[in-house]
Amino acid sequence: MRRIRIGGVPEHFNLPIHLAVENGWFSESNIDLLWTDFPGGSGDMKEALRNNDVDMCILLTEGIVTDVIKGNPSKIVSGFVKTSLTWGIHTSVEFNEDHSPVFDKRIAISRFGSGSHLMPIVNAMMHEQTIKKEQFVEVKDINGGIDSLNANETEVFYWEKFTTKPYLEKGKLKKIGEFISPWPCFMIAATNEIIESDPALISDVLKIIHKANQKFMELDDAPKLVSERFNLNIKDAERWYHGTEWFVNGWVSNKMLEGVLYSLKEAKIVEPDSTIGGIIWKRNERK
Repeated sequence: MRRIRIGGVPEHFNLPIHLAVENGWFSESNIDLLWTDFPGGSGDMKEALRNNDVDMCILLTEGIVTDVIKGNPSKIVSGFVKTSLTWGIHTSVEFNEDHSPVFDKRIAISRFGSGSHLMPIVNAMMHEQTIKKEQFVEVKDINGGIDSLNANETEVFYWEKFTTKPYLEKGKLKKIGEFISPWPCFMIAATNEIIESDPALISDVLKIIHKANQKFMELDDAPKLVSERFNLNIKDAERWYHGTEWFVNGWVSNKMLEGVLYSLKEAKIVEPDSTIGGIIWKRNERK
């Protein structure tokens, strides 16, 4: 049995992979998939890749592009979710919504380099605003973000809108806006070590993931499964599912990555001379 260690956020986007595990698709191919949840998001996963605690991760596009440029010994091996991520812009329920810009507020982030850190910067840039480093407060995960807002340690928190919906319904958060990332939201990355030592295993895992994504997009009761497993009401699950598309092959667009890199440079997250060279795993797909 060939072992692969994969990580991702404990959110509805990764349900196709969990269903593939439950259906035995990996074990049928002699693959023992060990899954790790990362509630802290892409920031935690980037560290796990750097420390060789995982072989592969499903993480935010802007997060892995940034970190590979900054020396993470990993590469993007496939896209995962084609559609953009809609980030809810959240505050505490007591926040006085005076329609002033959020860019001068204290912002809760899971950790520096995470999506919750990068998206406010990109959002501000698109409004010709800037955010200072000292405005960010690390809170580890969604629960830390909620606690931080309600303790008045921060005033703003960006997180995926459907993941936070149950907290809105329980009165623990308030949503004052949304921001849509200007690129596909999730990529699959693998460490250089596993790419070099067992590229055949990576290819086999990706084939199963792409098959799982295709089947999930054809699954009649997918919204019902999402609703039951992730505590979303059925209408929200339906809206999310029908607004989301997954990758069914490993092709990753250079043009898309150049667009990500442009925004990262404009936001001064990476150096001006950074390139996308070496970010994507170049290989011939096995037939």
